[in-house]
Amino acid sequence: MRTHTLQLKSRARTEFLPLSRRILEEGAGLLQGSGALLVYVPHTTAGVCVNEGADPDVAGDLGRFLDRLVPWESDYRHSEGNAAAHLKASLVGTSVTIPVQDSKLSLGRWQEIFFCEFDGPRTRTVELRFLPGSIARER
Repeated sequence: MRTHTLQLKSRARTEFLPLSRRILEEGAGLLQGSGALLVYVPHTTAGVCVNEGADPDVAGDLGRFLDRLVPWESDYRHSEGNAAAHLKASLVGTSVTIPVQDSKLSLGRWQEIFFCEFDGPRTRTVELRFLPGSIARER
């Protein structure tokens, strides 16, 4: 298993940062051959997801929807004042697994890997783990 760590700096409380290009640029030596890439966020107030990256309104819509679903102010008991961020991270999840074929991410035409910030701005870490193996192509 090969690993790589990305460092990110978010600029807003809620922000969806595209990762695919950074993964390909900074982790180029990581994705050798075929297998699976595990993208993991080791934070309790942030997550990672795959969704459309061609239209920036999609990420904005996701953020606004999560804000309506989990408002920042409510009757939360968590004493740090960021309970909404914890709930949003739990809903989105902290990892995704992406197939890799011939050293390339097997994402759909419009798909993007997003780091999802829910308690920024902060400095964050994204861990990448490449699990080599063979992925058979469908014919």
